Amino acid sequence: MSTYDVVVIGGGLAGSEAAWQLAERGHTVRLYEMRPLRQTGAHVSDRLAELVCSNSLGSKLPDRATGVLQRELVMLGSLLMRIAEQVSVPAGGALAVDREAFSDAVTRAVTQHPRITLVREEVTRIPESTPTIVATGPLTSTALSEDLARLTGQEYLYFYDALSPIVSADSIDMSIAFRAARYGRSDTDEGDYINCPLNKEEYLALVAALREAPTIELRDFEREDPHFFEGCLPVEQLAKRGERTLAYGTMRPVGLIDPRTGRRPYAVVQLRKDNLAGTLYNIVGFQTNIRWEHQRQILRMIPGLQNANFVRMGQMHRNTFINSPALLHPTMQFRNHPHLYFAGQITGVEGYMGNVATGLLAAINLSRQLRCLEPWVPPQTTMLGALAHYVTHAEEKHFQPMKANFGILPELEDHDSKADRKAAYAARALEAMKVSITQLQQEPIS
Repeated sequence: MSTYDVVVIGGGLAGSEAAWQLAERGHTVRLYEMRPLRQTGAHVSDRLAELVCSNSLGSKLPDRATGVLQRELVMLGSLLMRIAEQVSVPAGGALAVDREAFSDAVTRAVTQHPRITLVREEVTRIPESTPTIVATGPLTSTALSEDLARLTGQEYLYFYDALSPIVSADSIDMSIAFRAARYGRSDTDEGDYINCPLNKEEYLALVAALREAPTIELRDFEREDPHFFEGCLPVEQLAKRGERTLAYGTMRPVGLIDPRTGRRPYAVVQLRKDNLAGTLYNIVGFQTNIRWEHQRQILRMIPGLQNANFVRMGQMHRNTFINSPALLHPTMQFRNHPHLYFAGQITGVEGYMGNVATGLLAAINLSRQLRCLEPWVPPQTTMLGALAHYVTHAEEKHFQPMKANFGILPELEDHDSKADRKAAYAARALEAMKVSITQLQQEPIS
């Protein structure tokens, strides 16, 4: 074996967490990241764990699915969760972070670890003899995708993911927009979100413009099978589903009162802080593939954004994932190659926390394998266990990415209310994780 005993391919959320977890367990790790030598089209820097879709890591409330997963990751000693909490920004019930501070801190922690060597190089073939975790994410390079297709013996599935626009805070007209969080759930007195209220006429005009807007043309092979992932659907696609779709979805006005009128608006566009300084805000739920010049025109139809300065326009890119139910064990181990593991979005998990969680899970199990210990499968009653079980046991023919949610957990008996049921799911998950971790504590840490 070479001077390093583990390879991790990909320096995103999953790969960074996996590399650090392996190093903490005494393994020497070679972490490959092709940026900045080769960019992805979505990333803008060479930092590890760069967030590209949103700065929100999901709800942190204890009775929400992502909140449960976050707590499980804290119990498991996640590096990225610890950093996320250190660089968090106010976002009501959500765990949101300063993007640059987050990726800077992850990069420092990983590159300064004495057992990790970061290699800025594109990997085009999976190592044959070295234990490896593939965490290349949804934007896996063409060459490596071809090698993975050869290895798996089947074609990749894919969907499309879209990025929301970002605006300068000082260009938002606060005589129209107002600060508030739904139902007053806020980490600050003034509210964590900037809200742009629309009356019925303004809303209908915006929907009509979104429906008619020209989009960036897809390439020939993409037009043949344009799968859009339901969890990150472009706003123009949602608008085409029905006149009221957005009013009941990302633009729902519930829990908000327009201080100018004292009434609930007909619809609301929310903007969430994108950095600690509060100079940038992203438009929540407005991921889009509309041509940029038309994006500016349409988004400036939103009251309060008529003079908006757009730091980043919305865009869409191809996301790739493997058919995990046919290929992986719930330990994230590849069935046909015992020393090969997968982690992150390429496995079909969705959401930043899911990526971190599967990176941690793959690292734990690869380390246990190298130490001749039994693999660890998190209980299915935990959120991590349910997520790992779903992506490795779903129907192969219709497999689609999945994020943490209570619907993938084993059912509980009926409770008096939806809130009681969620609380019961959360309590069961955390207790099951607490018990299961006792097994992991048997693993010696160097």
